[in-house]
Amino acid sequence: MGKRLLNRWLKQPLLDIDEINCRLDLVQSFVHDVELCQTLRKQLKRIPDIERLTHNLRKGAANLSPVVKLYQHYTFDIVGIAQPCSQLIDACTPRHATDYHTLKVPLSNIKGPFHLLINRKYVVPLQSWLHMDKLNMFIDLVDNAVDVNSVESGEYMISPAYDEALASLKNEIDAIDEQICNLHKQTANDLDLSADKSLKLEKGTQFGHVFRITKKEEQKTRKDGVKFTSTKLKKLGDQYQKILNEYTSRQKHLVIRVVDTAATFSMFFEDSAELLSELDVLLCFADLTVSCPIPYVRPAITRSDEGDIILEGCRHPCVEAQDGVNFIPNNCNLVRGKSWFQIITGPNMGGKSTFIRQVGVNVLMAQVGCFVPCDKASVSIRDCIFARVGAGDCQLRGVSTFMQEMLETASILKGLAWAICEHLVTVTIAPTLFATHFHELTALAAGTSDDAISIASVGVENYHVGAHIDPASHKLTMLYKVEPGPCDQSFGIHVAEFANFPESVIALAKRKAAELENSAEALSSNDKDEEGGTKRRKACNPDEMASGSARARRFLEEFARLPLDQMDVKQAMHQVSRMACELERDAAENSWLKQFFVSSS
Repeated sequence: MGKRLLNRWLKQPLLDIDEINCRLDLVQSFVHDVELCQTLRKQLKRIPDIERLTHNLRKGAANLSPVVKLYQHYTFDIVGIAQPCSQLIDACTPRHATDYHTLKVPLSNIKGPFHLLINRKYVVPLQSWLHMDKLNMFIDLVDNAVDVNSVESGEYMISPAYDEALASLKNEIDAIDEQICNLHKQTANDLDLSADKSLKLEKGTQFGHVFRITKKEEQKTRKDGVKFTSTKLKKLGDQYQKILNEYTSRQKHLVIRVVDTAATFSMFFEDSAELLSELDVLLCFADLTVSCPIPYVRPAITRSDEGDIILEGCRHPCVEAQDGVNFIPNNCNLVRGKSWFQIITGPNMGGKSTFIRQVGVNVLMAQVGCFVPCDKASVSIRDCIFARVGAGDCQLRGVSTFMQEMLETASILKGLAWAICEHLVTVTIAPTLFATHFHELTALAAGTSDDAISIASVGVENYHVGAHIDPASHKLTMLYKVEPGPCDQSFGIHVAEFANFPESVIALAKRKAAELENSAEALSSNDKDEEGGTKRRKACNPDEMASGSARARRFLEEFARLPLDQMDVKQAMHQVSRMACELERDAAENSWLKQFFVSSS
């Protein structure tokens, strides 16, 4: 039950600050009392899947199994859950502790700063259910209808005392069975054989009741002895089978009636299942908090229109849980007006995707009421979380987004990426972590003459994932630390070495990189201004920037409308190539768009 509820919580996190803090209060109360937490979790493991049992009742299960299991749960397990919770209340009040026959928690070890909340959420409902008329009616139904002796032997049968017709048939079966036993003894005496050892009475599906003389008494027989019957035994056996069929038919009819009656209590069962599922999830949150090598902390929650997202010493809960992984924590400070939009650059496999995901996971955990893997956390409530990380990316295996990006960059323009960033900064105004290899986007933090005011009001900052190149061996070491400022160099060749590319490819790449650097230096020296010694930069007028951004946005909308799921790769690449050519043709008359094609060529 708790697993299904957790799945729903993760898909529908809370947006109300009071509800979030209520869950966090409950988790904190269990974190403060580990013994109580373990006691309750142990008790919850005994509880059957009430939701599934109730579902079986609603669809009309043809057996008494769900009815009996619900009966056993509500007569034993609820008491075990209610008592330790009520002990938490006793520990915080001047009353004397009560000894319970099911569970006992030492009074001296119980602390309950949120005892009123626990009392309202769990103790009062659980104890009220134990005295509810509906529950007593259900228990009376099972006590009267179900044969307790058959339950102990693993069968679920209606008690003969529950129905007069059933009791009459049962008496007839017992009477005939007694006559058959007497006939067995009489036949054994007539044959001068022991009724228990030499002459057996058996009942099979093929012949019904028969006698069998063992092989020990009759050597010239089959290995299982000699089977025979008599006229009287055959008559009694037929009568027995006929009444037994009527008895079985009556049992099935009564089972359906009892199950239908029990199904009328479904709403009561579902209410208790919902409460116990919630308790199960919150206890798991508390257990996770204290059992991790580095304990989780309670996040401070603020409304969506105020506060920031501050995660100090933030970690990825799944990655750090792996054996042999020494996870390196990072800080994330999404501050309104300062660093609400962060552009993250750095080498592949440097940890950009992991950092983005761990921030999203921490915010999600906080909004479902769980403590978070941080040293300190403050979260401004978000109504949704969007993450675009390569489909083949898997932090648990240490695989980066490199290959996915290599396949996509042919159809992505830097101008389009810039337009997306500007839209997120000036229109959406959502806290954003934007990882990219387009280093030109880092200039967005400085703003332009037209958008400087709007960007400054949101706050754009550059960050990069750290890496170290050994001066002697030229080997790359990933530091997995997110640090302020843009990445100041390319690590492409080093990442290729890190990924064990062929040496011939690495050597060729280094040679071509050196040629490109020499060519870039020559162009740079020709572009120096004689007076100030700075590069010339052709300023774009506001009209060109506006029209260029609009054209890039139209390209994005047209790309989004492509039915890619109905096209093969060749068709898709043809369409994207056509759209890119049209955009490049239009960029020839727009200097703002043209600069991106020039810089990417």
